[in-house]
Amino acid sequence: MSKAANAAKEVLDYLNRQNRPYSAQDVFQNMGKELGKTAVVKALEELSQSKRIKEKVYGKQKVYVADQAQFPEVNENEIKAMDQQVNTLTQQIQTEQEETRKLEADLRNYASALTTEEAKAECEKTRKQIEVLKAKISRLKEGTVLVSKEDRDKVLQRRNFCVKEWRKRKRMSNDIINAIMEGYPKTKKQLMEEIGIETDEEHKVQPPQI
Repeated sequence: MSKAANAAKEVLDYLNRQNRPYSAQDVFQNMGKELGKTAVVKALEELSQSKRIKEKVYGKQKVYVADQAQFPEVNENEIKAMDQQVNTLTQQIQTEQEETRKLEADLRNYASALTTEEAKAECEKTRKQIEVLKAKISRLKEGTVLVSKEDRDKVLQRRNFCVKEWRKRKRMSNDIINAIMEGYPKTKKQLMEEIGIETDEEHKVQPPQI
């Protein structure tokens, strides 16, 4: 059998099996591109000319379908029964797909959960943290000093330095603003708004005592 005859046979068998209308491109792609595009087109044209398949033209598009005369007639009741079966199977597929999605979600949750050994290790880690915190609370209740004198003095020194800087910079800012006000035609509030300065008083804060 020649390549052309073999291609025609394969295309004819495919159209008869599927019994659906296809374009040449559809046949080429659906057959897994085993045959070349040119071979498929030639096979369809040959089969159409020999009346072994039907060709329908829609504008520039050609569609090919198996010759329906070779198939036995199906009565109306059988068609309705098959339609009903299709609907039933479609609903069944939808139900199975929904169940599959739920099972996949459960599987993802289980996969991200801790293993038994990991959970035990996490519990042991948490238990130790609780013991440490309980001991700390107990020392605090007993009045035990948890901060050394050196650490406390360092914190106080840093705090006093920051308070002095705060007061110093606030005084310098006020001196500069007062100097500007001597030649400024508007009010002090308007000057502050134009410059974009926010005061401690606006935020209801003031430097603490040292």
